[in-house]
Amino acid sequence: MTHQIRVEVSADHVATVEFERGPRNHFDTALIAELADAFERLDADPRARAIVLCSAGRHFCAGADLPGALSGSAPSVEGSTGSLYDEAARLFATHTPVVAAVHGAAVGGGLGLALAADFRVASPSTRFVANFSRLGLHQGFGITVTLPAVVGSQRAQDLLYTGREVPGDEAASIGLCDRLTPDGEVRAGAHALAAKIATSAPLAVVSIRKTLRGDLAERVRAATALEQAEQLRLAATADFVEGVAATAERRAPRFTGS
Repeated sequence: MTHQIRVEVSADHVATVEFERGPRNHFDTALIAELADAFERLDADPRARAIVLCSAGRHFCAGADLPGALSGSAPSVEGSTGSLYDEAARLFATHTPVVAAVHGAAVGGGLGLALAADFRVASPSTRFVANFSRLGLHQGFGITVTLPAVVGSQRAQDLLYTGREVPGDEAASIGLCDRLTPDGEVRAGAHALAAKIATSAPLAVVSIRKTLRGDLAERVRAATALEQAEQLRLAATADFVEGVAATAERRAPRFTGS
């Protein structure tokens, strides 16, 4: 699979990292590794003082393509965990501030990718979905750590237990996104926030960010190890097969607890 990532650094010291993998931008390990590579290169580029993470197509990111993994029998999460989460942890270890421009949907692991950023800019039509429980699966991509940090433990439980959609307006009210722009202006809004960050002293910003984030990268790495173990355990259940099939068939799942 060929992955497309475009990186540009503008005169206002904002680096734009855009990825593209079809209309829903499902990811795999190689794509996350390429994003981590790009972030690490920008860490070493003195021109880049802030990053806008964005995507082409209709949606920001729909996470791993679990319905696409159906092959006549059972879906698999093999290849969607393990080394994927090693690459994801690299995103959290970089030091340049990141603003995610979230248009369309950020679903499952796509929400996890958005939460790897320092800030999220969205619009009323944006949808954030932690749909793992609707798939019969445990959350991944470090969401165990990042989601409660952003919206609080109680709201995180709500979103993870129900797997419900959160539209942009609600996301702004609960802190899941930091700026709400009109539809069609998400990327411009993200760039404006990143450009404002880039006007501050870059060494000071990196120092402040390091102090505020603390051991976040290590906590995400530890959390993804537990998330992976739970995902592999639940992937062997009938409920996971049913959840993925229901998603692919666009119907309500019929879970049995087995």
